[in-house]
Amino acid sequence: MTAKLIQGYEVVIGFETHAQLSTVSKIFSRAPTAFGAEANTQACAVDLALPGTLPVMNKGAVQRAIEFGLAVNATIAPVSIFARKNYFYPDLPKGYQISQFEIPVVQGGCVEFFLGEEKKSVRLVRAHLEEDAGKSLHEDFVGQSGIDLNRAGTPLLEIVTEPDMRSSEEAVAYAKELHKIVTWIGICDGNMQEGSFRCDANVSVRKPGEPLGTRREIKNLNSFKFMQQAMDYEIRWQIGEIEDGRSIQQATVLFDPDTGETRAMRTKEDAADYRYFPDPDLPPLVVASEWVDQVRADMAELPRVMAARLVADYGLPEYDATTLTQSKTMAAYFEAAAKASGQAKLASNWVMGEVSRRLNAGDIDISASPVTASHLAQLVGRIADNTISNNAAKQVFDALWIGEGTDVDAVIDAKGLRQMNDTGALQTIIDQVIAANPDNVAQFKAGKDKAFNALVGQAMKASKGKGNPTQITELLRSRLSS
Repeated sequence: MTAKLIQGYEVVIGFETHAQLSTVSKIFSRAPTAFGAEANTQACAVDLALPGTLPVMNKGAVQRAIEFGLAVNATIAPVSIFARKNYFYPDLPKGYQISQFEIPVVQGGCVEFFLGEEKKSVRLVRAHLEEDAGKSLHEDFVGQSGIDLNRAGTPLLEIVTEPDMRSSEEAVAYAKELHKIVTWIGICDGNMQEGSFRCDANVSVRKPGEPLGTRREIKNLNSFKFMQQAMDYEIRWQIGEIEDGRSIQQATVLFDPDTGETRAMRTKEDAADYRYFPDPDLPPLVVASEWVDQVRADMAELPRVMAARLVADYGLPEYDATTLTQSKTMAAYFEAAAKASGQAKLASNWVMGEVSRRLNAGDIDISASPVTASHLAQLVGRIADNTISNNAAKQVFDALWIGEGTDVDAVIDAKGLRQMNDTGALQTIIDQVIAANPDNVAQFKAGKDKAFNALVGQAMKASKGKGNPTQITELLRSRLSS
């Protein structure tokens, strides 16, 4: 597909995402990682960089990195190196951050997802382990700042993409898919408000066929809504600058959700500015192939693997299968409904349609849906056996959702929604409709299909909406043909 152009410019976006790993303790110390503790109560001597302290690698953080690498079909490096990333900031006690530079633990891989019904793939450059910095506090201090080192040393996996995305919509879809992966495999809780999943977007624009433009990095995007707003503004701003004859300067920028604008925070550093060198306190990280094999064997079914299974086992389109595996709870809900009803495609349509619409409107997870998988199985079963029409099924669904009943058949009977399937009764209605609408009959025989649809509508109205529309259509067409 040709890249989307904005005012004649091609957008180029790459992502760097910091996923906070779900370990109980920090990456190089035994201090806890729980969120929300009183300031500076979860920072030990190692985190404070007191003289004589040494870092000790957290095996759980390495295992989570391996799990991520396997989930995205990446290469797990048998040997990787930790480096010191040198910069000076008040919330960085050591004056450097322990990270990985030249040889990361996870190399390559890709993330696949759908944008609408078009399949996309974003290549990953790497995912490397590193420690988080502390946090500078400004809000509660008049004329001064405070430092909270609770977060210092918290394990992060930084996931870096190639500049493969060509629109803000595609970038947000990638970020959502990545969020799904890390939460599905349980290496990160994905809480964007608490900073567990922080995204930085590198945005540039260029004329088609030209070299990559100068990028600006939008830091710490903590919601998908703000993510798209920030990129859209930045794209418009960069195009405006170039059109006005000004050049783009590489910079780190922040997004202000109150104004909807990005603003420069500092000139963007290059790798050389950080003076990386191997950390002498940490030996090379060795990951044995036996460990990787064991992690692979212990991992739960991955979303892409489950999606392929749903296609194979239930005959679903790939788009349906990918949508249904947006979360473990949604996938489990669908499978339960499909197995109980024997109507996989119909169940899929309802989960992706009416069920998802109601969940989104109420901002609730499918695990809390008032309409259970068992309810949905009964409902699609009654559609399939022609007990009720699709319109009647929506009325039943509404009743179940608001608690007007707990049994599908009981709701159908209470509301008088059973479909009329009696051929004799329907034939009588059709004869009456034909007799009462001679003009429509004449128009149909003259080749006007709209006239036939009007007759079907009249027959449905005469049956008070209870007639089986498929049966009515077949009987009416047969009657008119004769």
